[in-house]
Amino acid sequence: MEQAPEPGDLPRDWISEGDDVTDIERVGVVGCGQMGAGIAEVCARAGLDVKVAETTGEALEIGRTRLFNSLAKAAERGKITEEERDATQAQLSFTTDLGEFADRDLVIEAVVENEQVKTEIFQVLDQVVTRPDAILASNTSSIPLVRLAVATSRPDQVIGIHFFNPAPVQQLVELIPALTTSEGTLGRAQLFTEKVLGKHAIRAQDRSGFVVNALLIPYLLSAIRMFESGIASREDIDNGMEMGCAHPMGPLKLSDLIGLDTVASVAHSMYEEYKEPLYAAPPLLQRMVDAGRLGRKSGSGFYTYG
Repeated sequence: MEQAPEPGDLPRDWISEGDDVTDIERVGVVGCGQMGAGIAEVCARAGLDVKVAETTGEALEIGRTRLFNSLAKAAERGKITEEERDATQAQLSFTTDLGEFADRDLVIEAVVENEQVKTEIFQVLDQVVTRPDAILASNTSSIPLVRLAVATSRPDQVIGIHFFNPAPVQQLVELIPALTTSEGTLGRAQLFTEKVLGKHAIRAQDRSGFVVNALLIPYLLSAIRMFESGIASREDIDNGMEMGCAHPMGPLKLSDLIGLDTVASVAHSMYEEYKEPLYAAPPLLQRMVDAGRLGRKSGSGFYTYG
């Protein structure tokens, strides 16, 4: 099995001249929640054949509506033309059967941040995806990629491709090779994200939090602790960072946008790996998750949403 060197040792241009990604034309996306729908939209807008899977017909219809509404808003705002909207919709198909992913060149898993759930999905994909060199990717923001890779019979073809929310807008993608990921898989993943999707890829080692969340999550948790202890109001905390540090969004608003359950899950994963107290989820965060106050997606978090 061809091994990839540690990401820190990789030169920026490790792809051979003349390499292309014309072999990645059919993409599967597992999950049509906030992230899955965004990833599917990005791939379809790039002209790829995209098949999206959800667990139930109801979840699939909700995801389809979310995705088509996003395209409609993009057309209304002049980001894309009506013709581009229609062409993108024509590139999308939907299913509740992962068996329909047999012909996919690349499958991106984007479900709940739960290791057991993701592992089971990778085991199924390993059985149903028939292309010998198909890439199996996870959009995980914190779970070790090697654990997902070794759940398959092709660990050299498993990699993390971590998009940021909202995926159609955010330009960054983190590429996270496991210790088992081959250089070929890593190179194809970079070409795909940069040349086909038009994103900017950065590489990270397979360590919980990768690059962005390793910096971001402690910051968000500090803001939650500050609010929890009564040092400042939610508005003053957010306004302080927006007006004092030129952040486009304060930490509590950003936590609501990400999803408080996701923030808590990433914090838990990072704490389990590093045992650093700053990574431990504050009690308030866990109580809010337990109460179903997950942020924008549930209608309430640190703020209330219509």
